[in-house]
Amino acid sequence: MFAFLARRLLQALIVMFVISLISFSIQDNLGDPLRELVGQSVSEAQRQELRDELGLNDPFLVQYGRFLKGAVQGDLGQSYFFKEPALEVILAKLPATLELVFGATLLIIVVSIPAGVYAAIRPHSFLTKMIMGWSILGISIPVFLTAIFGIYLFSIELGWLPSYGRGELVHVWGSWESGYLSWDGFLHLIMPCFALASIMLPLFIRLIRSEMVETLSTEYVKFAKAKGLKKTRIYFLHALKNTMLPVVTVGGVQIGTMVAYTILTETVFQWPGMGFLFLEAVNRVDTPLIVAYLIVVGAIFVVVNTLVDLIYGLINPTVRLAGGDK
Repeated sequence: MFAFLARRLLQALIVMFVISLISFSIQDNLGDPLRELVGQSVSEAQRQELRDELGLNDPFLVQYGRFLKGAVQGDLGQSYFFKEPALEVILAKLPATLELVFGATLLIIVVSIPAGVYAAIRPHSFLTKMIMGWSILGISIPVFLTAIFGIYLFSIELGWLPSYGRGELVHVWGSWESGYLSWDGFLHLIMPCFALASIMLPLFIRLIRSEMVETLSTEYVKFAKAKGLKKTRIYFLHALKNTMLPVVTVGGVQIGTMVAYTILTETVFQWPGMGFLFLEAVNRVDTPLIVAYLIVVGAIFVVVNTLVDLIYGLINPTVRLAGGDK
């Protein structure tokens, strides 16, 4: 286990280095930050003087070396717009985004596992045909269209759910405030979480179904049936456990992907999270904030993928993490 964690830590450092290099190298293509900082009334000489003060005229390697030196100390630069450390600005918005990802993940788990298992066990039933037909439709519809349709139906026509914002928040700890602890905040979470889950949920239903069908055709499942074990025990203990191995692998990657998908969801619902902040940073050419966002999202991917490998061993103890063999 220690060897596995050490190897993954080294891989994570390499990945984060590459992410930081790519993120920092594209900032010059995003526009001139001085345009947003000083407007049009400042002379060219003053602009060049300010660029020298900010270090924007330095060679790329000098700028990146300065950035890397600060990054290893937790300093990802100063936001031009907020006049605060970029990492602090990002982390202040992180709880709102994680709330969406948590709610969407919970919806995916609660719905996809029973739906996928049922579709595998009863492949010719009417309900299975409905589930699979809906999954095809769900994969085809972009998340922002689902969000807009949800607002039209449940907010405008029916008036059941709020259409934007986080609603009433409850202080949890430090700067962390949660909408899950108040009824108004919970109502504000329903549509954004469902919209965010809608693009991943059909994928997981189809994945669980296909893996379950393959598992049910294996010899050990046939042997369990021949022994006279209860079908529920065969399906949900023996078959489902082995079905979940590839699902966990894909799930870890997709949960990280959902952090990126929150950009669309947060924009439609005006949700004050990292994704909405990122779009504002792009519009303002706030390059330190953009780079900080990309690095934080990359770090989330790395952490989630490492946790997935650890969960692998919990689901199937025969997976030897240290050696990577099964």
